[in-house]
Amino acid sequence: MNTTQTAHQPIALVTGASAGIGRGAALEIARRGTGVVLTYRSRAEEAEKTVAEIREHGGSARALHLDLAESATFPAFVADLTAILRDEWDADHLTALVNNGGFGGARTFEKMTEAAFDAYYRTLLHGPYFLTQAVLPLIADGGSIVSVSSSSARPGDTEPGYSAYAGMKAGLIAASRYLAKELGPRGIRVNTLAPGPTRTRIAGDAFATYPELADGIAARTALGRLGEPADIGRVIAFLVSDEAAWITGEDIQVAGGYAL
Repeated sequence: MNTTQTAHQPIALVTGASAGIGRGAALEIARRGTGVVLTYRSRAEEAEKTVAEIREHGGSARALHLDLAESATFPAFVADLTAILRDEWDADHLTALVNNGGFGGARTFEKMTEAAFDAYYRTLLHGPYFLTQAVLPLIADGGSIVSVSSSSARPGDTEPGYSAYAGMKAGLIAASRYLAKELGPRGIRVNTLAPGPTRTRIAGDAFATYPELADGIAARTALGRLGEPADIGRVIAFLVSDEAAWITGEDIQVAGGYAL
């Protein structure tokens, strides 16, 4: 057990944190003194690099495998998570859950298949919904749940090819609002956060493959640039902190004024 930590240290679970927004959130949350369990699906080495960076700066973190599309594995995941909490922090509970894991990419309605639609559904809506249910007994009263939605679910950011992706994110926003109502008696805050276009590896690492995309996005953004993972991570870190104790049931746009 890591004896430098106490049982009272806040601890957050951040899904999909080997890269991009999830990694940015894990780093920013850890920077504020919270322990982090971060999950990955296929990038174990990069997840461990994030753990190493957190530890280099005096934080505490562990990585754990999770496939959001495979909800049958959630009970085993929760058992592993429970063991890690006890081993690393001598703790029984989380103080925060950040539902970030997922994937992007466009597919027009005419070319949509049931298999592709189901993949969006299982990872972007079904997965975080039932992971939250599975993890809920571990979330302390007064804790926080933040799910990453998308600016694509709002009017103004309506691009061809995102009907399924945005539809799942819109469903996550609506479900989270209802969870805020249901979990309010336990003092658990539930919010969603809607990033605009952010420099990640989403959609096949499109921004690295087609650098010119960033210029077009910057032209549509009031603050004149593409978002960075740290921009989103800092707001997530705020939302899971006690400083956001009076915010629940909200979908918060963090997009630099994209598509105003």
